[in-house]
Amino acid sequence: MSGTNPLAGVRAGIPALPSGSEVASYATYLEAQKAVDHLSDEGFPVQHVSIVGTDLRSVERVTGRLSYARVALAGALSGLWFGGFVGLLFVLFPGGSGNLFLAALLIGAGFGMLFGVVSFALTRGRRDFSSVNAILASRYSVICADAEAGRARQLLQGLEGVRPLQRDAGPLA
Repeated sequence: MSGTNPLAGVRAGIPALPSGSEVASYATYLEAQKAVDHLSDEGFPVQHVSIVGTDLRSVERVTGRLSYARVALAGALSGLWFGGFVGLLFVLFPGGSGNLFLAALLIGAGFGMLFGVVSFALTRGRRDFSSVNAILASRYSVICADAEAGRARQLLQGLEGVRPLQRDAGPLA
């Protein structure tokens, strides 16, 4: 009977929403994280607490336009890192020298640049911008096991700098 244990689905590898009551709601994840950290600092059993983001949105922020020069530079830097790693392996083994390390750096940068430019050319302008993706929620609820919810609410009332949007919202649906 795993229906009575709120963590049973997690242990079985099946994601499940946490059960319990919402003790506070925040506009940002950092505020919710600060609230849980406060509970932990006060000795609260935080293994009974979850942060649940609702109204999720995928946000893609465009950071700039891609050009052959920019792609070549990014590819060269990426290849430089890989070449440095390979060069370091060469130097660590007997017979390795600084010349091998330098050669690995240059070869890595060259191949990185080549692969970056070829990959960009194959897109034929379909995606000629760089961006960063994030999943954001419009609200972050701190959920607590029903047996501990009253104490959690009480501890969060004294938290300065973080203002809950709602309190005592009841059980999580």
